[in-house]
Amino acid sequence: MPTQPETLQFEAETKQLLDLMIHSLYTEKEIFLRELVSNASDALDKLRFSALTDSSLLPSGEELQIRIDADPDRRILTIRDNGIGMTREEVISNIGSIARSGTQEMLEELGKSKDTKETLEMIGRFGVGFYSAFMVADVVELETQKAGTAESTLWKSNADGTYSVAPGERRSQGTTVMLHLKPSDTDAGLADYTNDWTISSVVKRYSNYIAYPIRQRVQRPRKDEDDEAIIGPDGKTAFEDRTLNSMKPIWTRPESDVTDKQYAEFYKHIAGDWRDPSLHLRFKAEGASEYESVLFIPSEARGDLMLYGAEYGLQLYARRVMVMDRCEEVLPQFLRFVRGVVDSSDIPLNISRQTLQENRHLTGIRKFVGRKVLDALAKLQREDADKYRTVWGKFGSVIKEGISTDPQHKARIVPLLLFESSNDPKELTGLKDYVDRMKPDQTSIYYITGESRAIVANSPVIEAFIKKEYEVLFLTDQIDEFLVDRLKDFDGKPLRSVAKGDLDIDSGDAAKAAKEERQTQQQRLTSLFRKLEEHLEESVKQVRLSSRLTTSPACLTVDEDDMSPQMERILRTQAPDMAQPRQKRILEINGSHDVVRELHRRFERDSDDPAIADYAELLYGYATLAEGTEIKNPGPFNRALEGLMVRAARGTGDRPGDGPQPEAARA
Repeated sequence: MPTQPETLQFEAETKQLLDLMIHSLYTEKEIFLRELVSNASDALDKLRFSALTDSSLLPSGEELQIRIDADPDRRILTIRDNGIGMTREEVISNIGSIARSGTQEMLEELGKSKDTKETLEMIGRFGVGFYSAFMVADVVELETQKAGTAESTLWKSNADGTYSVAPGERRSQGTTVMLHLKPSDTDAGLADYTNDWTISSVVKRYSNYIAYPIRQRVQRPRKDEDDEAIIGPDGKTAFEDRTLNSMKPIWTRPESDVTDKQYAEFYKHIAGDWRDPSLHLRFKAEGASEYESVLFIPSEARGDLMLYGAEYGLQLYARRVMVMDRCEEVLPQFLRFVRGVVDSSDIPLNISRQTLQENRHLTGIRKFVGRKVLDALAKLQREDADKYRTVWGKFGSVIKEGISTDPQHKARIVPLLLFESSNDPKELTGLKDYVDRMKPDQTSIYYITGESRAIVANSPVIEAFIKKEYEVLFLTDQIDEFLVDRLKDFDGKPLRSVAKGDLDIDSGDAAKAAKEERQTQQQRLTSLFRKLEEHLEESVKQVRLSSRLTTSPACLTVDEDDMSPQMERILRTQAPDMAQPRQKRILEINGSHDVVRELHRRFERDSDDPAIADYAELLYGYATLAEGTEIKNPGPFNRALEGLMVRAARGTGDRPGDGPQPEAARA
């Protein structure tokens, strides 16, 4: 072994990597500490594994641990372990060169990346986390001794394209990494990695559950009972060691050993929430894939829950080391309100978002998490209906998305669905309860979509259903339009909109009598309907007799395959620039209503009566407002209404158009 320092050149690819890190990365530098602590933990794991066949490798009477010490005056941060260590040859092989397949691919991707976070993830993906030390250090020294040997090696570089290797002075197994920190970090107002609080925060964030103690020499003096500083034998203030990590993840402890209060505190820590969670659940998977988790359902929804592109996901750990703070790939999107941790032994510590979706272990975790959360909600629904309704009130709109976006979970989601309905003004209902209440002659589950209960509960289109005591579901969430499009039926009963198609809900003798009456009315009113269609040709595609109405004179419907008014509003709100022209609707008329009867008499007296046009606008405007929709062109409706009010005030039979006219009309 050479006894003098030897200067060597970095491989070209390694030098490129160092240049990229030093000159291209400006944020999230704290991950360097995660990488170095993780390397130390791996070295301790390898030592324990090697000691299974050679117990002499374990240091006698010495605890396996990781130490982090800082010297603020000299701006030096030191991370050391007493793990497996490396030989001189291993140092050159592992640190002097990347020496991995895919190196050129990595450098090409790093060179293309414009996003710092993406770049950092790629660094981890290719297992070169050690080099992240150069983001914060001008000079990096590494001293190491392989377990079972008597010689140590000192590696040193300032990332100028070369590094030196020399005999070290260390006389115990393990590795020490000494970082000579750059002054620019603190000068620029960034984190000071010699600060006790900063070090502790980074360790707790990324490495809190490393299996070995991570200890720090605290630079604050201890106090005795008289609050006097304790002075060491050298006349200087004494220091103490502090363990920075808990080492025992809450998700690995027996559930009986963890109190509700401890779960609540852990939730608050990871979620940044000051409220207790509504529910927590634990699960562990073993077999082809091994992972364990603790999940929480919050008591309140975050403000960004319904915003497109808002971050969500679970904290992802690989063998107790946090890989990602919010990993979307392990959580179905329709459960994005869930918070918690998943710890897997089957994924690499360094995994990028580019490879997440390709990882079959994460795909399996996502399916399992979705199933477990839905099963827990089903259990809550059975055992504590009031609490479940509270949870549903906060997150039901999001859970409904799963019907459209996650078909594999559809069977578990459907029993969880709750809706408002005409059955009870205060209580929500599930589909099973709805079916249990169905009338013997009822064959479909009926629903209406709209913006609010107040609007749909007073819509004319539900009048016949209410009269027959057929329950109608009130679907007032925007997502409900997509839900019914995918759900189609429940328990063999089709879901049907009360505002679509030509519905006939009568049966038996009543159906026969109703059909005969409508045929009579249709013959009598056909000419009037044609006249109304002429006046409303810009707004409606058909005027027809209604089987829905019992007390109102008119309502608007659409054909079975047309968009509902609610869906049209949603699309216009989400993409106003791409919205298509408004679709023409069907104006349904109640042939038995007094207004229609009087209008028909007037039509029979004079089919060219100008007042017919005004009444056409009034009927159309009435039907539009009754469903909670804006009148597209209020001018004709307002003039017709104004004329009607004038005629009523005069107490004469003058036609509505005789009232005051706007300037444009007079012209």
